[in-house]
Order: sequence, then C-alpha cells, then structure tokens
Amino acid sequence: MAKSHKPVVWFPFAAGGTVIAFFIPVIVLLTFMAALGHVPAGLGYERMHAFAVSGLGKLVIFGVVALSLWSSAHRLRCTCYDFGLRADTLAATVLYIAAIAGSLLTAVYLLKI
Repeated sequence: MAKSHKPVVWFPFAAGGTVIAFFIPVIVLLTFMAALGHVPAGLGYERMHAFAVSGLGKLVIFGVVALSLWSSAHRLRCTCYDFGLRADTLAATVLYIAAIAGSLLTAVYLLKI
C-alpha cells in the first residue's frame, strides 16, 4: 500500500477547526466581558501584555490566528464551490494566499511587540 502525504497537508485545516471550536468562543466571551467592563483579575491589561510579549504567548497567539485563518480559508473554498463558483483553482489561490498573508502579518506584528 502506497503511503500518502495527505495527513501532513491536511493538518493545518484540521488543527484550525479544532482551534476555532475550542478557543474562539472563549475569546469572544472574554472580549464581550471586557467591553462591558467585567474583566477578571487574572485577565487585566498588564497580565495579558506580559503573556503576549513572552515567547510562549507569541507562539500561542500565532497558532490560534494562523490555524484559524487556514481552516477558514478551506471552509470558504468549500462554500464557494457549493454555491456554484466552479473556478476552484482561482478561489483556492485567493483564499490560501490570504491565509498566508494573514499568518505572515500576524508573525510580523507579534515580533514587533
């Protein structure tokens, strides 16, 4: 039986879906809480900034953003196809380039902090 490289290629999409399912609802909830002025003591600006400037924090933030972008790009590609856009190569190229650009911009921004 021939070995396939598909698991390696599909990892960003599957991991992105998992990240979106578990982390994005929590991030949205915390954002709404902060907007309403109910910030838990452990999630104040000083602590969040300290987390964001640490190496582990940058890696976590990059992982959440980049994997979410890759999963969303793939889902949008499938949605475009389902809605009748048969120019799959064009849609895939545009969406995946957007995911690459977003990932690179995230990395650049995190390195500047």
